[in-house]
Amino acid sequence: MASRFKEYVRGSKGSPEEAKLLRKLDFFILTFCCLVYFFNYLDRSNLTNAYVSGMKEELNFKGNQLTVINTIFTVGYIVGQVPSNLALTYVRPRIFLPAMTILWAGLTMITAAVHNPQGIMAIRFFLGVAESSTFVGTHYILGTWYTEKELGKRSGIFTASGLAGTMFGGFIQTGIHSSLDGAHGLSGWRWLFIIDGIITLPVAMYGIFLFPDTPSTTSAPYLSASERSLAISRVPETGVVRTPLNLTFAKRLFGTWYWYGFVMLWVIAGETESFSSNTLLALYMKAHPTIKYTVAQLNNYPTGVPAVGIVSTLFWATLTDSLGGKRYLVGYFIAITGIVTSVLILTRFSDTPTVFGAYYWAGAVYACQATFFAWCNDVMRYQDARLRSVVLASMNMGNNAVNAWWSILFYSADFAPKFAKGMWAMIGCSIALAVWTSVVLYMSAREEKKQRSRTIVYPEDITPPIVSTKN
Repeated sequence: MASRFKEYVRGSKGSPEEAKLLRKLDFFILTFCCLVYFFNYLDRSNLTNAYVSGMKEELNFKGNQLTVINTIFTVGYIVGQVPSNLALTYVRPRIFLPAMTILWAGLTMITAAVHNPQGIMAIRFFLGVAESSTFVGTHYILGTWYTEKELGKRSGIFTASGLAGTMFGGFIQTGIHSSLDGAHGLSGWRWLFIIDGIITLPVAMYGIFLFPDTPSTTSAPYLSASERSLAISRVPETGVVRTPLNLTFAKRLFGTWYWYGFVMLWVIAGETESFSSNTLLALYMKAHPTIKYTVAQLNNYPTGVPAVGIVSTLFWATLTDSLGGKRYLVGYFIAITGIVTSVLILTRFSDTPTVFGAYYWAGAVYACQATFFAWCNDVMRYQDARLRSVVLASMNMGNNAVNAWWSILFYSADFAPKFAKGMWAMIGCSIALAVWTSVVLYMSAREEKKQRSRTIVYPEDITPPIVSTKN
């Protein structure tokens, strides 16, 4: 089993030296980033788990206050996107990323002490700022270390770790609620936030000592001098260039298609995740017109959504790598999935098994996270690092800027259980995604053609023909 997993991650075989380097990078980069993202998503999903496990009643939530809290978190998350990713080009990632992890672990534990929804609102804003470094920061780091043939799978494994956090959050909440509810006078949902924060801290310390930074700045003790040189040689020279942040940089950023193309792609694609990211299945169950679900069922049944997301993410990441980086295929798959699942919920709402099946299937759209950010890294591989970091951060910032009001408009908790407007919004986004995927495909194909024309090699060992001057 272990050998099969190694072969899955490595993909194409390189030299023994390169294979050894990849094993080290995979272990130290993926373990840290995946664990941080796991706890990151565990924290996000557990707010809803806590809400349906007693927090709503204990703190006297009213109307759409849960949705407002999620929106406030999103605002903080938006504010931190670009500054966090730019910070990685100034501060060593092994310092910056663990520092942000320690900060949001502390804020998570503080959540256990709140006495009203307003207290959670204040905490979640700063939690969003701290957590903004994880997702886009990791995609920036992956793009600095891995080649096009390696990047998709690593991005997929990283994204799947976050979905695993969402999935296991329900089981963890169920266990804590049944074993610690009332311990030392604290409700089970309060213990959840305390434990989440505590178990995150060792991961942060691990990153401080062993995360390898980037190929050009690494001082990791487990990489030899030859391995560091090999790591640098694997990425384009332009990948380590960091231009000054000035007006020229801004003109270059907004004067190319990268920013507009990929930001709009993720704005649209990110909203197709709304069924899952807004935990609609849990809210549907909580407000079901005829069935009363237990606390265990409310926490456990929705875990099937991220489970489908994990399978879909790893499948499409592997497939697009094996097909030479055809990430655009995921856009068309998600468009079909969004339309079909929405139609099923609208037309078969009285059939509970069909609604459950549609929500589970909709979890497959999570595949766009890994593949679309890998697509951006692929296309911008020959651009300078700072430009790439801003585009990656802007993608997530743009999506969350829309999601800040999109969720209130279409997926507010008081719209449960049917979310009719949200279903129509999903259909519209799915159609738009198919169209915009085609636009980005055309632009990236044109860019690749230009890049090939700039890198034509003329062999030096070919002697030009001698033209005789004799009659």
